Amino acid sequence: MRLTPRAFRPIFVRALVAMALTGVPAQAAPVGTVEAVTVEEGASKLGVVQIELDGPPTYSARLDKAARRLIVELSGVRVGKFEPAWTDARGVIGGVLSQTFEGETGPLTRVTISLTRDASYSFAVEENRLLVSFSEGALGVSDSRLPTVETKVRPSEQASEGAVVSRLLDVNFSHSPYRDVVELELDTRTNFRVDNGTSGRSTLILRGAVVPPALVRTLDVDAFGGLVHKISSFADGQDVVIHVQREAAATSSVERQGNRLLWSFYKPGTLPSSLTGVARDGREARKSKTVTTEHTKVDLPVVRTAEEVMASGVATSEEASAFGPVALGQADNAAGRRIDLDLKDADIHNVLRLIGDVARRNIVVADEVKGRVTIRLRNVPWDQALGVILQAKKLGMVEQGNMIRVAPLDQLQKERELEMERRKMAVQLAPIETRLMPISYAQASDVAQRVTVLLSSRGTIAVDDRTNTLIVRDVSGALDQVEELTRALDTQTPQVLVEARIVEATSTYLKDIGIQWGGSGAMSAATGNPTGLVFPNSIGVVGGASDANTPTQGMSPFTPTVPNPNFAVNLPATAGTGRGGALGLTFGSIDNNVNLAVRLSAAESSGMLRILSSPRVLTLDNLEAKISQGTLIPFSQVSAQGVQTVFQEAKLQLLVRPHVTADGSVQMRVKINRDEPDFNQTSARGDPTILKREAQTELLVMDGHTAVIGGIFTRNTGRNLDQVPFFGDIPVLGVLFQRRRSSDTRGELVIFITPRIVNRAEALGR
Repeated sequence: MRLTPRAFRPIFVRALVAMALTGVPAQAAPVGTVEAVTVEEGASKLGVVQIELDGPPTYSARLDKAARRLIVELSGVRVGKFEPAWTDARGVIGGVLSQTFEGETGPLTRVTISLTRDASYSFAVEENRLLVSFSEGALGVSDSRLPTVETKVRPSEQASEGAVVSRLLDVNFSHSPYRDVVELELDTRTNFRVDNGTSGRSTLILRGAVVPPALVRTLDVDAFGGLVHKISSFADGQDVVIHVQREAAATSSVERQGNRLLWSFYKPGTLPSSLTGVARDGREARKSKTVTTEHTKVDLPVVRTAEEVMASGVATSEEASAFGPVALGQADNAAGRRIDLDLKDADIHNVLRLIGDVARRNIVVADEVKGRVTIRLRNVPWDQALGVILQAKKLGMVEQGNMIRVAPLDQLQKERELEMERRKMAVQLAPIETRLMPISYAQASDVAQRVTVLLSSRGTIAVDDRTNTLIVRDVSGALDQVEELTRALDTQTPQVLVEARIVEATSTYLKDIGIQWGGSGAMSAATGNPTGLVFPNSIGVVGGASDANTPTQGMSPFTPTVPNPNFAVNLPATAGTGRGGALGLTFGSIDNNVNLAVRLSAAESSGMLRILSSPRVLTLDNLEAKISQGTLIPFSQVSAQGVQTVFQEAKLQLLVRPHVTADGSVQMRVKINRDEPDFNQTSARGDPTILKREAQTELLVMDGHTAVIGGIFTRNTGRNLDQVPFFGDIPVLGVLFQRRRSSDTRGELVIFITPRIVNRAEALGR
């Protein structure tokens, strides 16, 4: 029988594990089958996991309290033909995963039950079924008769079990003019590595993740006309692989946002450096721009720290060649497969090969690495275990893609120093180039001050004021950085059109009802009707509520005015030309001995006034602008120097200072005035007063939206009653002795503000 490398690997791993753990392989047990794993609701409604086998079960269990998982191991059996993953939450059971591992003594099936909260569990065997029941209580076993077995986990198996640490929830795609983005949503953070192949295919591997069956698919996004054509997602052992078919000229980068991974595809040199986030309103926002990372004054590539390399899961060849010594396991975010190690006097070469098999990495060990290792670790990530071992032996490592090179610390440090010296010499020997960089929107002298820090020790910069151009001489790498920063700074300044609307509405209502009546009576010899008495022989009665200004029109059908109407009650309403009305009645005797005159007057008025003012002004970002319209009112001032005339402004004015934020909104400092003269209210010399309306505030408004920055509402109501004492209080007849007046005046002032970025696409890149 011919053994291929893939077939030889399990045999080698089992031999290596047996050698490292100094164990003796046991006799293989008969192989059985797990026919089904189901989840049902028990009497406690917290859930029961039923494991059906083709024979009596032999099992052991252990509890991972940190991850809130119960692990049931069935020896000598394999998983049958059923869905190995169950993800529909029921009771306290959040998910069940069934896996089969090949060990030295035969197959081992591990059923991992994830819990959503603390609960106690118990086991029961019914013929060929194993029942795991959950009930209320603390996290732990509730059946004291069950021996909880702490199984010594083989490293290869523990790596597989610990690999299932996250779940892929969704795969989305978005297209923009500059880039295509594949968004991966996971339930927890996980390690990943990216391989940008040269054949138009990029691969992202999610370490220790599972993918639901619904997401095992291929998305054809070629209709968008972007750089990405197809997106495929599938499982590869304990990893999830995402394949992307793309344009051969495109490259990619991955950004982590919480539990999300944003995989961006773009052509080098075409992606605006402003694209690094999304605005709240869904539009792509103006973002921070990373032009270069400075480590020295020479043109050296960016070298990341060990923690950054481990977090990204991939290191470039340049980073690996310049990477210094590092104990990877000392990083706080170690998240590899968890393993148990119990070794005594094991050769370090065998230990490193064992860890390399668990991590699925290629490990190259230098000849200078020697020694033996005694270590006991439980439930730790493999990368942390590797770091502890390297630190104990004063070793370091350099990671290049899927390969790890282990060497003594001093040797790696010397290699790093030699590489740094080589690159410094390369900079000193590189040819000098000269580039002309025209500046369109900024001052070349101002830009020169910003980019000077990017020049190498051999670089110079000059400014041509006539053409507003930068003349830069330096090595090619430094010139690229200067040009990128210059393009980022030389952009259009946002222009904001600010429009304000001032709406004023006033309504008035007035009602006035009055009465005038009176008369005269005479009994005398002159009128021919004396009393016949000695005293009083003559009697005269006449109204006394008259005056020279009493309106008498309408009192007589013969004369327009009555010289003396002799009113007894003189409470008229304001009636006259264009206002109200009045009706006069006169009654008299044949001999004019007795006369009665009555005049009724009433007035009612209502009105509404609306004033709309709409000033607008255009200005640049962070520059104050003002627009006003009005009049100058002269006032006379008397002083020791004589009479002087001063002018007071009464105007409509808009004063604003806008600032465009990173997400495309507008922050403004606004002051609005609307003043006007009031000639109805004047001073003693007849000068008018000034009615002032003013609003001053700072606010944030989205581009093109309208906000109400303020408003004032006033209402004045009044009711007056004029009457003759005592008589005005008589029911019904009291109206003949009363004048009633009522008024209601309402006013409302509302101020609106609307900002618009007129050059949004040019200034903000969208």
